[in-house]
Amino acid sequence: MLAEPGAASVAAGVKAGAAKPRTARTGARAKAKPAAAAEPAAAATAEPQADTDAATLEAQLLAAAPDEAIEDSGLPDLTDDATFEAALESVLLVVDSPIAEDQLSSALEQPVKRVKAALRRLSSRYTESGSGIDLRRAGDGWRFYTRDRFAPFVEKLLLDGQRAKLTRAALETLAVIAYRQPVTRARIAAVRGVNVDGVIRTLVARGLIEETGTDSDTGGILYRTTELFLERLGLSSLHDLPPIAPLLPEVDAIDDV
Repeated sequence: MLAEPGAASVAAGVKAGAAKPRTARTGARAKAKPAAAAEPAAAATAEPQADTDAATLEAQLLAAAPDEAIEDSGLPDLTDDATFEAALESVLLVVDSPIAEDQLSSALEQPVKRVKAALRRLSSRYTESGSGIDLRRAGDGWRFYTRDRFAPFVEKLLLDGQRAKLTRAALETLAVIAYRQPVTRARIAAVRGVNVDGVIRTLVARGLIEETGTDSDTGGILYRTTELFLERLGLSSLHDLPPIAPLLPEVDAIDDV
């Protein structure tokens, strides 16, 4: 009889021991709840950090954008006046007729006001330094010229080059153009029976002939004689040309080609 209470105590102890894990699991669940509750707080902390990183990256990209744009365009930076004036000189050097200020402004992508000021500075600098190059306004534009005081040397060089005699082929081609101008290269070649490309280039380089539009039928370039041609022959107009020489008996056939 005395053993029964002991058995009951043992049974109660077993029940109590069996209940402990259940309490531990409950405690684990209780402890897990604060961790889960901490997740939104961690996310809230991460979001401002992400926003800060994005803002920093954007600022860096914007700061680098101007330099990248200049590099991609391939154009030099003309902010400095010396560089801008050098660019102006480069453009002026290749024009064969006076160029207007608005054209220079468009080519260099700079305000017209700045272009005008730079042109005046360059012109004054060339004059004050006694340079052989003269930058001056002519008509509606600007162009480089040689200084008047050095004109005799320039004329000597040019005239010496013009004194070289023309070949027979060049004279024949020049005669065809003179008597049947304006005329295309193809028609000249048809009369002479040979290719005249090289001769045409020589006559153009000598300033004796020039282009004057295109033929409406064939689209070929038309050529005519220049004022220099008349000067070299001592003529006042084409009407003063002498009768055609026996050198080109087939010249009338040009119109039939």
